[in-house]
Amino acid sequence: MKKYTIMEAIEKGMQEVEFYGWVHRERGSNKFKFINLRDSSGIIQCVFNREDFSDDKWEDIDKLLIESSLKIVGKLVEDKRSEVGYEIQVSDFEIFNRADIFPITKDQSPEFLADNRHLWIRSRKMIAIMKVRSTYVQARDEFFRNEKFYRFDTPILQPSQSEGGSTLFEVNYYDSKTYLAQTWQLYGEAAIFALEKVYDMGPTFRAEKSKTSRHLSEFWMAEMEAAWFDLYDAIDFAKKELKYCIGKVIENNSKELEFLGQNVEKLKEMLNREWPTIKYREALKVLKEKSGMEVEFGKDLRTVEEEKLMEYFETPVAVTHYPKEVMAFYKPSDKDNKDEALCFDMLAPSGYGEIVGGSQRDLDIEEMSKRLLADGEDLENYQWYFDLRRYGSVMHSGYGVGIERVIRWICNLENIKDAIAFPRTMLRFKP
Repeated sequence: MKKYTIMEAIEKGMQEVEFYGWVHRERGSNKFKFINLRDSSGIIQCVFNREDFSDDKWEDIDKLLIESSLKIVGKLVEDKRSEVGYEIQVSDFEIFNRADIFPITKDQSPEFLADNRHLWIRSRKMIAIMKVRSTYVQARDEFFRNEKFYRFDTPILQPSQSEGGSTLFEVNYYDSKTYLAQTWQLYGEAAIFALEKVYDMGPTFRAEKSKTSRHLSEFWMAEMEAAWFDLYDAIDFAKKELKYCIGKVIENNSKELEFLGQNVEKLKEMLNREWPTIKYREALKVLKEKSGMEVEFGKDLRTVEEEKLMEYFETPVAVTHYPKEVMAFYKPSDKDNKDEALCFDMLAPSGYGEIVGGSQRDLDIEEMSKRLLADGEDLENYQWYFDLRRYGSVMHSGYGVGIERVIRWICNLENIKDAIAFPRTMLRFKP
């Protein structure tokens, strides 16, 4: 027999129903018992009338605690006071598990909730976030399939750094040492010479000694790489991708966004607007003229500067041409301004900071070698990468979207740790 979720049964207009779920809330008297039953689709009130049950059955239901699991059989009736517009008049039930006293109650500390994350993901807040995240990730796959890209998976264990040696996680690999992936990019670049347009999403690791609300040690990066793309092709494509995925979230998860405090209409309106592209030097000018902030050319924008800059924009903004000297070795100089790199960061409004980072890729082996040597790197580890420039090299570009950063923004979250089910940070690697 097909099992229907709460919302499936309501949408089908069913009357006699059989639901499986967990006790979300419970209350009652000697005559009636009210249980809010939770399943993956929603929550519905179940009404038990003592007259319909034997003393033994009534005692069973009367002793149920939060998070007990059970099957409910009954009639679905309209109730305009209910969040879903219906309630269940229960005729029978079966208990699968009698839960112990649930350790999570109201007003508990973030650390306690983090220690009990395996239970906290059942909360309405986390369920809403995980649904939004699922829709976003699935929409991204759909977007790239529509754009005729190939999915290309790459190693998590990698022999060298790509985003800075100071943030590497070192791993013992039999009798050698290797590192957890900082990015998919270098291997993605290898693939474009075979498939031209590739994408992927996978776990990414940065050993940054940071305890801010914007950093994770393990996160999911959604990346793409395309042959024949220049910097501005990549920027336009990133905007297109984000608008598509956010549009799908609005279409499927407006209820969850509203529960999380997001202004859905404002988000929807933002998708219909142009997202500006400005140069780093323009950004410094805006900061100086509008905020009185003096930022010397050659410094990357910190959180405080990004937040101040985005006070003057209501949509994401792509900031291009950051100083070459502070960029990764694979980001080339602009031929017209050697001190600028052909790269971009996309910043989200409302103080959520960088959500996308990308660049055109350097094709000059000599220039990349100089930069790597300056960083203390062994060039032997990059000969395979340089081969991509020796044999049939072409202009190409790519970018990475920080999934947790986007989810944090569109879900209106204070801390990025809530954008992933089990966060890993400088101070936390369990449960």
